[in-house]
Amino acid sequence: MRTAHFFIPMLFILAGALLIPVSANNADRPVFQLSINDTIGPATDDYVGRAIESATLQQASLIVIQMDTPGGLDTAMRSIIKNITNSSVPIVVYVAPSGARAASAGTYILYASHIAAMAPGTNLGAATPVQMGGISPPGIPKGKDKTGKPSPDNKTAMQRKIINDAVAYIRGLAQLRGRNEKWAEKAVREGVSLPAADALKINVIDILATSTVDLLKQIDGRVVVIQGKKQRLKTAGLTVHEINPDWRSRLLSVITNPNIAYILMLIGIYGLVLEFYNPGSIVPGTVGAICLLLALYSFQLLPINYAGMALILLGIALMIGEAFEPSFGMLGIGGVTSFVIGSIILIDTDVPGFGIDISVIATFAVASVFLLVFVVGLAVKARKRPVVSGAEELIGREALVLEDFEQQGKVNIHSENWNAFCDSPLLKGQHVKVIGIDGLTLQVEPLKTSNQEVAQ
Repeated sequence: MRTAHFFIPMLFILAGALLIPVSANNADRPVFQLSINDTIGPATDDYVGRAIESATLQQASLIVIQMDTPGGLDTAMRSIIKNITNSSVPIVVYVAPSGARAASAGTYILYASHIAAMAPGTNLGAATPVQMGGISPPGIPKGKDKTGKPSPDNKTAMQRKIINDAVAYIRGLAQLRGRNEKWAEKAVREGVSLPAADALKINVIDILATSTVDLLKQIDGRVVVIQGKKQRLKTAGLTVHEINPDWRSRLLSVITNPNIAYILMLIGIYGLVLEFYNPGSIVPGTVGAICLLLALYSFQLLPINYAGMALILLGIALMIGEAFEPSFGMLGIGGVTSFVIGSIILIDTDVPGFGIDISVIATFAVASVFLLVFVVGLAVKARKRPVVSGAEELIGREALVLEDFEQQGKVNIHSENWNAFCDSPLLKGQHVKVIGIDGLTLQVEPLKTSNQEVAQ
């Protein structure tokens, strides 16, 4: 019994000793820092999602997302917010450096963070959702309700639905983090903005920090709620590791640029057209297929107006039709018009950074006219020219009879002697016309002028 009384306290002491290094290691877990310095899109969503997953696996003590963005796509923004709200690692969104902004989608992400921080000289707001497509629903003109009467706020029913949904969303985030709901609603309905110092005063953000080091000092000891459980942060003196976009995120950033996706699509279409016109070329078809697959993947992630896509394809088809069946320019003009209109409305959003530059559209419109009308037109004309080489070239040519014969004999054509077959008798020196080829035997018929000369 005495032995038992002796060993039980010793076990507790040993367990406590083993836990001390664990606690120290937990305190020394690094801080991972991400950077968002552009429009928020599919590439940003991929980068943030995989970085949070990596930081979680490495048991990071904190994730800091340094942000400077004019906004971005709603789908990408909501996906990022889901990753933040479901993260088991505390996440700080820090609008920095001075002069940066968290506009539009950036405001929602800032509201979703466990701790919202800004650097002096930064701002947030202007969170009114941009109308997608710019086209009113059928039968509901802009600024009128379903009865046809002007709406009080000069907005369509669809616009009001979008704004009300955005208001409910950002108010929900404000309630989740205990931040200013009224100003959040005002930022959506009225598109107002706020500088960092004022945002701190009215409880829109939690911290005003001059640097990442200053940020970590200020949040040290703060309590945050992570997945329903309170957690005290220990961040003073921790090492900060930056997580930069890897090759996958950089590639996704390139191909989801609407201008690049548009160019890839056209290269893909042209490559396949050339491959179908001249089977076996391999290079145009291979390059075209790869580019088209990349473009289709990009368009899957981007807000695409399929009417615009259809108009582009119709325009290309009409220009090809002009090349094969000249219509004095009608098909060509219609094709170019359809191509340009489709290109302009292809990306179904007015979000900054997600439109196709008009100079790119103009360049490809001119290039398309040249390629599909002139180049393909010349190729079609070349195909219609008579054959100038090979056995088929002999058909329709004149040959000289080398000896008198009936039905079968010898003729000379292009300084070559050929076996010949003819239904009528032929005389030596007579000129005949080749009308067919059967293996190595030419089918010939006498020329009328040649018969007259021989008779004379």
